[in-house]
This record gives sequence, C-alpha cells and structure tokens, in this order.
Amino acid sequence: MAWFRSTPVADESVFTTSSHVYSYTMHLKADADEVWAGLTADRPLAWCGPISVHYTSARPFGVGTTREVRALGITLRERFFIWDENQRRHAFTVEQANVPGLGTLAEDYQVDPVDGGSRFLWRFALNGAPRLSAGMRIIAPVQRKVVFDRLIRDTERHFGTLRATEAA
Repeated sequence: MAWFRSTPVADESVFTTSSHVYSYTMHLKADADEVWAGLTADRPLAWCGPISVHYTSARPFGVGTTREVRALGITLRERFFIWDENQRRHAFTVEQANVPGLGTLAEDYQVDPVDGGSRFLWRFALNGAPRLSAGMRIIAPVQRKVVFDRLIRDTERHFGTLRATEAA
C-alpha cells in the first residue's frame, strides 16, 4: 500500500487556524469516565458505523501514541499530540493516509462531567492540500453531513443524550 504524508500539526492552534473547523458539543447520559473509557478503549469508537480503529502503540497511552483508522476504503495513521487523562482530553493528527491530497486533519476530544451525564466536545480541523482547497469548500457540507453527522448520531445512540448536540 502506498502512503502519502499529510501536513504536520505542531499544536492545538490547528483548531483555530484551519480553513475548515467543525465543533460539536454532545450532552450525553453516560458519565464522563464511561465516555472517556470508550474513547480510549482498545477498540475506540467501536460503536461508530463502518470504522475500525486500533492502536499501534502499547499502553500506557499518552503524547506520541499512534493508531490506525480504516473507514470507507481509506486508511489513516494518526499520532496524538495531546493526551491528558486527568482532563479526559486528547488530540491527534493524521500523519499518513493511503490516499493523496489530505493536507491537514486533526481531531480533539474533551469529556467533562455535568449533572446527569457528560459533555463531549469533539472538534475536527481540516485543510486540503493546496491544489484541492477549492474542492474542499465544495464538498465540506456533504462531508459534514455524511461523515461527521454519522459519528455524532452513532455516539449519541451508544451513550444516550441529555439534549440535542450543538454544532459550530
């Protein structure tokens, strides 16, 4: 399989500087520890549609941990640049993909306790490779509907909801 490098991410500024940033706040019935355990399990996001995720680093996980994600014929190799167990937060960047033109892709997960459950903030940051930037603007609404909305729906179904998800 051929691998294509994506644009490196150095820090969390990617979530404010990327051309496409999607932010979802889910209000879940499950408590914060249960949601965090699901996100850091050996098979994280196992409840999410046609996606397969496995860590390629040994426990304990932390900054520098790697994993591989497969979905819809695309394989991504990810590296975590934030991992804070106490704050129930981690963020990663895609370092390689089996398809060209990815540019930058990063995600940030933060789980906080609230009365009756938890609040899960899920942020995505994307920048297409320069030659694909115009195309990214065109497909962004479809991508949001097909990919991100599916992840949100599956997560809400798995953990239950306190109230509707807020998208920004």
